[in-house]
Amino acid sequence: MTSSSHHDVIVIGLGALGAATLHQLSQRGARVLGIDQFAPPHELGSSHGDSRITRLAIGEGDECVPFVQRSHAIWRELEARTGRSLMTTTGGLVLAPQGRVAEHHGKPDFVRRTIACAERFGIAHEVLDAAGIRARFPQFQLQGDEIGYHEREAGFVRPEAAIEAQLAVARASGAQVRTGEKVLAVEPVGNGDTVRVRTETASFEAGRVVVAAGAWLPEFLGRQARADWQRDFSVHRQVMHWFDTGAAAADFAPGRFPVFIWMFGDGPEDYMYGFPSSDPAQPALKVATEQYVEATTPDDIDRSVRPEESAAMFRERVAGRFPRIEGRALKARACMYTVTPDRRFVIDALDGLPGVLVVSACSGHGFKHSAGLGDAIADHVLGRASTLDLSPFARRRLLEKPDA
Repeated sequence: MTSSSHHDVIVIGLGALGAATLHQLSQRGARVLGIDQFAPPHELGSSHGDSRITRLAIGEGDECVPFVQRSHAIWRELEARTGRSLMTTTGGLVLAPQGRVAEHHGKPDFVRRTIACAERFGIAHEVLDAAGIRARFPQFQLQGDEIGYHEREAGFVRPEAAIEAQLAVARASGAQVRTGEKVLAVEPVGNGDTVRVRTETASFEAGRVVVAAGAWLPEFLGRQARADWQRDFSVHRQVMHWFDTGAAAADFAPGRFPVFIWMFGDGPEDYMYGFPSSDPAQPALKVATEQYVEATTPDDIDRSVRPEESAAMFRERVAGRFPRIEGRALKARACMYTVTPDRRFVIDALDGLPGVLVVSACSGHGFKHSAGLGDAIADHVLGRASTLDLSPFARRRLLEKPDA
């Protein structure tokens, strides 16, 4: 086993949060190493599928808003630097029946929570009734009792392109990147001022280590004999579907059709989200939902998607709500969500190893925040002040008993 020189920071995992953190550390002049067992971007984890929704008003919690605002600025900076298209502004619609609980990401009355968040942060938006939604977006077949939140600055980010751009800029700025190399252990050296990272082929040392392992985090924590932390995270298979827009392609293109989150009942399963076409060469309505009943692991997940899964998605959610979509699935992909019990992030030092910062559990809504989170994480591990507050994501909240 070979050993390398000392680094300021080592980042383990180069998906959404890892690539963002490596990028930001490289811009601060840190001696930084990124390690990934695969070759990001790839289709084995959570950050693939052509598009991820981004929106400024975050019904999941006000603490997230500054991070998505910063992320939007970073995407535009990266576009200017790399010449790549990373974020497309399409407008976004969040809708649900009036007077219903309409839960999303563990938060009840998600539409009104989003509206209230927009009002607190001065985010430009409109509140629409069913007639207003129909007039603006006739593609939706409504029940007639909906309330909608429309945000002009919402849209989608291309996850593969965003990860690739951040890694390219990091490399150009001096970051070292090792791919196809699995981390076996992280351990203190001497009095704990240094952390050693052991892989299958080498050993590296750094003052700080950032673990951004995504769906592989529970496995990593198990190897570190941290069952207490491991219990805080679960991994769930999710499926995305692309349906042919056929003769209606122009009506589902960016500029004519928004990203959307549609809750049509009270239960967390009574829901779907979707996108306008992101590929002019193959116009499609991309839609997906979420499930948190069945857990999986990166080793056990079925990454194939059966035709009957797409057929069920069309039959149960799409057919009655988008009458111009005829049901031909162009493709489908599976990915993984790593979630905590409260559907929020965990960004905290691994107790007993204070030089190791765990940044993970995007909980199904993390990509839109990832660039801003990387910005704050880089400042945190380098001991610099930041205007972005990571304290709401400390793990201790999961250990506190709720009030009786």
